[in-house]
Amino acid sequence: DFGVVETTEEVVAEKNETEGVCDLASKKQQSESGEKMMKKKKKKDQARGVKHRYRLQSDTEALAKSSPKSKSSQEKNPFEKERNARKVVNAASPLGKQRNTLVDGSENPDLGPVLLKQTRDMMSSGENPKKALELALRATKSFEKCTDGKPSLDLVMSLHVLAALYSNLGQYNEAIPVLERSIEIPVIEDGQTHALAKFAGCMQLGDTYAMQGQIENSILCYTAGLEIQRQVLGETDPRVGETCRYVAEAHVQALQFDEAEKLCQIALDIHGENGAPASIEEAADRKLMGLICDSKGDYESALEHYVLASMAMAANGNEVDVASIDCSIGDAYLSLARYDEAVLAYQKALTVYKSAKGENHPRVASVYVRLADLHNKIGKVRDSRTYCEDALRIYGKPNPGIPSEEIASGLIDIAAIYQSMNDLDQALKLLKKALTIFGEAPGQQSTIAGIEAQMGVMYYMMGSYTDSYNTFKSSISKFRASGEKKSALFGIALNQMGLACIQRYSINEATDLFEEARNILEKEYGPYHPDTLGVYSNLAGTYDAMGRLNDAIEILDYVVDIREEKLGTANPDVIDEKRRLGELLKEAGRVRSRKPRSLVTLLDTSTQIIKD
Repeated sequence: DFGVVETTEEVVAEKNETEGVCDLASKKQQSESGEKMMKKKKKKDQARGVKHRYRLQSDTEALAKSSPKSKSSQEKNPFEKERNARKVVNAASPLGKQRNTLVDGSENPDLGPVLLKQTRDMMSSGENPKKALELALRATKSFEKCTDGKPSLDLVMSLHVLAALYSNLGQYNEAIPVLERSIEIPVIEDGQTHALAKFAGCMQLGDTYAMQGQIENSILCYTAGLEIQRQVLGETDPRVGETCRYVAEAHVQALQFDEAEKLCQIALDIHGENGAPASIEEAADRKLMGLICDSKGDYESALEHYVLASMAMAANGNEVDVASIDCSIGDAYLSLARYDEAVLAYQKALTVYKSAKGENHPRVASVYVRLADLHNKIGKVRDSRTYCEDALRIYGKPNPGIPSEEIASGLIDIAAIYQSMNDLDQALKLLKKALTIFGEAPGQQSTIAGIEAQMGVMYYMMGSYTDSYNTFKSSISKFRASGEKKSALFGIALNQMGLACIQRYSINEATDLFEEARNILEKEYGPYHPDTLGVYSNLAGTYDAMGRLNDAIEILDYVVDIREEKLGTANPDVIDEKRRLGELLKEAGRVRSRKPRSLVTLLDTSTQIIKD
């Protein structure tokens, strides 16, 4: 929200009079309307990442009010003298020359605010975004000519609007340098308003990177904005709490749950100190904290936060939000294998959604998907299929105005259930539909890469190794382009692509992929995680195939040691790895050096199994 740029009635009247010549007014002048905030919508209801734009309320209202060109004036319209002068100059000139003279009037200090207001009105009405972009460019040019080299908040505001229009048109690469420039202009030492202008630019730049799928860059921008806001407003300002929660959500998208938990706890402390008990802000903090705990496997703590959030939302009369939290409560119960309680939570949410949203709303379908997953896990496959079909019926004919991304996310969830039923053909069909919905949108490259990776796994399971390889190749390239080169998901995709290469006898390529996957997973998960150990084992196999016997023995010996320590010597995985190691040692003419072990280690220590 960039605030409200006010102009005098005389200015509006004059620009309407000159509409035919200098095109200062839009064809359809709308009445002043409330500004729509750009907000990134959460794409994951549970354990799925969220993307939404940042709300700038009182901060940016202060920015707008401080703008000297935006204030009303009781003086005569400054266009009057200029227009009279132009009448003399252009009396004998053709129309084209008159138009050029008026456009060159961008040095007029009052032209920029008028153009910026027209741009904002067109953005609010949603009409002709290309025309709005043209007006924003002219407004920016006008402000640039009137700054005299001094930091201008009018120019900053105009750059923010210009970047927003570029983003709305999908031209993110054009928006980024505009926002970078807007961040450079304000001087924090010049006062709070300058600092908040810089903060707003950082947050909007973070949003733009997030829409491109570059989560790491977006987090860097958000963190810089948060530090500026803390310096200006103080550590305990409620607005700082809101920003902490916002940045925590970005960390959740990046699967950085420890950092997300720290920031969310700060938000909770701030809102608990400043707000009333059971406030909306505290409820939102607790819902996010529940999601973080859920993602870390701490389901009891997640359940506690969800219940407190539900009580706060209920106290404020937000029925639909309570239903959303009930779904989260059901998810936590499902993870704890408390199936009856999970069903009750889901049914409660289903009743509210049907009443508030209608029988055919995607929210209703999302509950059907959860019920399908639950019944599949307890072995009631027929009931699970029925719920899947109910959800697909809704997703097939959604209500008007439903975001297509919400439909695609639902199809992905149902595909995962069909995959667990070993119905790979139906799962692939649904993933292809989701892929078609997302298309080649620049802001969805990371999501598309994830879908393609899942399709690659299914092709591999079906024995279509060439299709699997090609799909993984496309997925990997998108992960690299979207800045996901260091994520654990990217490491797992590299490992899967390596397996497809082995089936196609591309051993050298498989080795390169396994080595890259190992480096990523060692950093993200550590050397003892099951996924990391799986990559070690695969890498040992390729080294063996390449004749690098000593390297293979060294890696496999390490894997066997770790598996014996964590799983016990009687575990089937340990026995299989030891057999492979024995064959390699026999081929090399070597004997494995034994290490002394306790009786506890020799037994199958099921309580120490690492959770995948």
